[in-house]
Amino acid sequence: MGELSGMAIRTGTEFYEFGPFRMDVQRQLLLRAGSPVSLTPKTFQVLLALVRRGHEIVSKDDLMKEVWQGIFVDEANISRQIFMLRKALGESPQDHEYIVTVPGRGYRLAQSVRLVPAPAPSEMPGSESSSGAADVPKLEVNGSKRKRWGIALAALLFAVLLVGALYKSGFHRSPSLTNKDTLVIAEFSNSTGDSVFDRTLQQGLAVQLEQSPFLSILPEERIRHTLRLMEQPNARLTPELALEVCERTGSAAVIEGSITRLGTRYVLGLRVESCNANKSVLDEEQAQAKRKEDVLDTLGRLANRFRVRAGESMRTIETHDALLAEATTASLEALRAYSSAWNIAFASGSASAIPLVRRAIEIDPNFAMAHAYLGRLYGDIGEPELSSESTTRAFQLRNRVTDREKFFITVSYDRQVTGNLEKARGTCELWARAYPRDIAPPSFLSGMISVAAGRYETAIQEGQRAIALDPDQPWGYANLAIAAVFLGRLDEAETSVRRALDRNLALPEFLATQYEIAFLRGDSAEMDRLAARAQGKTGAEDWMDAMQASVLAYSGKLKEATRVTQEAEHLAAQAGQRETAAEYLAATATAEGFAGEIAEARRNALSALRISKGRDVEYGAATALALTGDYTRADALADDLAARFPDGTLVQLNYVPTVRALLSLKQGKPSTTIELLEITKPYEFGFPSSYAAGAFGSFNPVYIRGLAYLAQRRATEAGEQFQNILDHRGIVFAETIGALAHLQLGRAFALARDRAKARTAYEEFMTLWKDADADIPIFREANREYVTLR
Repeated sequence: MGELSGMAIRTGTEFYEFGPFRMDVQRQLLLRAGSPVSLTPKTFQVLLALVRRGHEIVSKDDLMKEVWQGIFVDEANISRQIFMLRKALGESPQDHEYIVTVPGRGYRLAQSVRLVPAPAPSEMPGSESSSGAADVPKLEVNGSKRKRWGIALAALLFAVLLVGALYKSGFHRSPSLTNKDTLVIAEFSNSTGDSVFDRTLQQGLAVQLEQSPFLSILPEERIRHTLRLMEQPNARLTPELALEVCERTGSAAVIEGSITRLGTRYVLGLRVESCNANKSVLDEEQAQAKRKEDVLDTLGRLANRFRVRAGESMRTIETHDALLAEATTASLEALRAYSSAWNIAFASGSASAIPLVRRAIEIDPNFAMAHAYLGRLYGDIGEPELSSESTTRAFQLRNRVTDREKFFITVSYDRQVTGNLEKARGTCELWARAYPRDIAPPSFLSGMISVAAGRYETAIQEGQRAIALDPDQPWGYANLAIAAVFLGRLDEAETSVRRALDRNLALPEFLATQYEIAFLRGDSAEMDRLAARAQGKTGAEDWMDAMQASVLAYSGKLKEATRVTQEAEHLAAQAGQRETAAEYLAATATAEGFAGEIAEARRNALSALRISKGRDVEYGAATALALTGDYTRADALADDLAARFPDGTLVQLNYVPTVRALLSLKQGKPSTTIELLEITKPYEFGFPSSYAAGAFGSFNPVYIRGLAYLAQRRATEAGEQFQNILDHRGIVFAETIGALAHLQLGRAFALARDRAKARTAYEEFMTLWKDADADIPIFREANREYVTLR
């Protein structure tokens, strides 16, 4: 027996001792005074790296090479493993009796390490798992030899019967799964009489398995969609029903879970059954939890053992091995509320689920996934400010979730809170490489992250990838269709929507996209039919009203547009979507501002600001106020946006420079306007979030630059800007500047003394505004100017 100095010889069969601990490398077992210490595989590998170096410092780079095989992991992951190791060793945060942190360099073991010979077989620990989750409880034998003999005989007989039963049932067999298979998790059978386990364990198992890049779990959205097709939308996913869902979705197997009481202990079981014709059992295992508080840990260990037997590599298991209680919550009550919220959201909508998620957070304020889900729910109901608050808290707690959830939280934070779309795009690309079967990355990349920068072809490709991964998830179809509309490929967009509807998929976005297609084709009858279909549909009616208001404003019917906007605003407010309501008012205010309706534009802009100070609301209000001559307020709003969103891609590269450029133009400084708009060029052909929210803001920089060129009497450059707007009708849709661009193009031609082209452009504008309100200032100007061109 000798003390280690320097790097130990690595045979894979070494035994080490330090303090009261002994390490069995081959069995990945740590003993303290002969009793197993619970360690995850990754934490054991971290300890082994420290032990093999003796007193030497092990840098974080060394740990990445030895423990993660060179895969980059952030410092938080390494710190978490060290924290878990210290906790397992029983070390207090102040003492550092076993592990010493060397600031800026790494970690080292404080104890002397001895390399010891292998113990005799009689000294080896028994078959009970180091996790403490044994398959049968130990029997403590006391009393006479006859009593001991009787108990031993009974135990032997029980063991023989148990082994026979397990052999017959396929216990511990290796499931025949591949990385292309999808699994359905049924609701757990709960015979404990304790309702806290209802739905909770199913949710916990899903979280534990979803962190695996190898396994694919059928998403809850697709399960609910399938149940709706089966005319059982709110049914419990019993094992029998799960098998039918499995067959209908082309999945490979169903995981059936169970929990029962055995005295004071809890017995958890997992059973994996193929859903092909023979319905064979692929895997089956049980484990015990000593206390109710240990159930989640035991479930996590069962899940990890299943991952091994399913064929996943140890490398990915060790890389993605967050403990369930740490990745979710240690509170069963909090997890129960969170799980119930998912059910409620699918059955009754996002707003109905919010109280339950808030309850989960009240029970465990550090429940990161609950904060993330609350952010998503607030986003669903059009409350971006509340969504940002919850997402920010989730981001602060992101080291308490699985790697997959961390990707989701980080992308959500960059999209919704900071607005850094380029950073969000980079995270999505990393996410897609780490989890190639996850539909979330292409769903994000086919949406705002790509289209805001005008990467419409990328959006279409990512939408196609999302559809290929899950043809029953609607967002791939919706995002592909929207991007195709932006590119003017209306047939392609229509086909994408039709494919989704043929699969009985539903989103308000489908109606909205069909309405846009009908508008761009000039099919007013189809527009009326679609508007009628939206009536009474939550999430669609107010949006359709807002789109109709845009079409009315595009046609110069501003009074009627204001009335319809008020209806949309009222519907959104009734549904608790204050931010959305404010965005509708901001959209109308900008339309009125560009048309010269000063009083109405100011009134609607200020009304919007009284409801919300959201990012897109402030941008719309600032634009409208600048157009009305309220320069002080508009400038203050631009400053506020710049200060609140220093990393916001759209704010810094579109919204703020556009408002400031407009202020310069209104103050008679067109040269400054053109300079300020230079920074917007990479994003000015994109689709800003203000447009998604309230249908305003697309091509504003281009239109304002055109006005600046007109002010400088640079006819050719001005004409190019307005022609750009007319050439991209799919992006501009029914924004008022889309109609006004005809008028401004006519003014550019008139400035260039091309009367024929000027007259044609004016006539196109007059045709669009043939039923316009006669007293609109810009319309009166256009009529006077047109007379001189005849």
